[in-house]
Amino acid sequence: MAAPVKPLTYTPEGAVSISYNDLKQSPLSLGQSIEEAFGSSEKSLGIIIVRDLPQEYKEYRERLLRLSYGFAHLDEANREKYTDPASRYSFGWSHGKEIMNGRPDYLKGSYYANPIVDVPTVSEEEKKEFPEYYGNNICKSDPLLLLDPLNGCLWTGPSKDEAGVEGFEAAFKDLGRLIVSVGVQLAEACQPFASSHLPDSVTLPQLIADSQTCKARLLYYFPPPVGTKPSEDEPVDSWCGFHKDHSVITGLCSALFLKTPREGGEPTAVASPSPISGLYIRNRGGDLVKVAIPADCLAFQVGESLEVATGNRLRATPHCVRVGFGEDAELISRSTYALFMNANTDQKLSEDITFGQFSKKIFEEHYQS
Repeated sequence: MAAPVKPLTYTPEGAVSISYNDLKQSPLSLGQSIEEAFGSSEKSLGIIIVRDLPQEYKEYRERLLRLSYGFAHLDEANREKYTDPASRYSFGWSHGKEIMNGRPDYLKGSYYANPIVDVPTVSEEEKKEFPEYYGNNICKSDPLLLLDPLNGCLWTGPSKDEAGVEGFEAAFKDLGRLIVSVGVQLAEACQPFASSHLPDSVTLPQLIADSQTCKARLLYYFPPPVGTKPSEDEPVDSWCGFHKDHSVITGLCSALFLKTPREGGEPTAVASPSPISGLYIRNRGGDLVKVAIPADCLAFQVGESLEVATGNRLRATPHCVRVGFGEDAELISRSTYALFMNANTDQKLSEDITFGQFSKKIFEEHYQS
């Protein structure tokens, strides 16, 4: 007997909202919500808000986002030792390497790692062809402590006791694993839209749960440069240019804003510096909509890979981040965490293309060769 269809619920901005409890207990009852959020309606935003999350989520989010500030304020030489050019800066620290709006992006720094798999178990040929997915979470802080005798180095980032970012690895992985677990359940709710399109009898939850290409991105948006002040007529995509994710599903935390005192000292959490700051999405009808993610909720966006896997029944939307303006904006930074749930590179998304083939062209568009 089919589960009763859950009624549609919306956030004040019009984004579809669902309960984590419904997602766990009866994912197939959420078909109407999935179609409204991710489908072809003119009002579809390509995003869904998940509320009623496990209690530990709030703690995991704030702990890691505060560490983002700590990492961004390490000595530059210390930060740069955590870069990995061989992966096209897709593991470890990346700042000024990505191309946005036709120029290097210095407005934000990113820390990338796979929170699920430290060392991928794929062929050497696959690793060489797709270094941006199959690089190890290599250790550079304390190789004697972090070396695994079977698999080699396990972790890209700071050791657990590095000053200013203590506990970075645990915080990064705890939050990532929780988001993936919710994402797999969301994929179950999306499965009816992919059942006639995915080859090899694979399911959407399997694409994510069996994948070794999951990638989390801890983002730190630097305050506007000293002496500048965002204005009302600034471009809407001033902090992060319009783009679509090429993942299967992307999990996204609410941002944490931190203000640094002019006289120095520890930052404090503050409200968004402006009512216009935040995530903007262009819906199917072409309208630009600002979407707020409550601090105790997660958002999930459709990636372009899910478009392929569902024959365009579920579709990605262009989105960006806006700085906004407001008092003391030059003192306020923004941190968030995005988790890109991908398929393995040899996994077919359709009869014609694998995830690896599909993603290669995307990297070429965003990074210098």
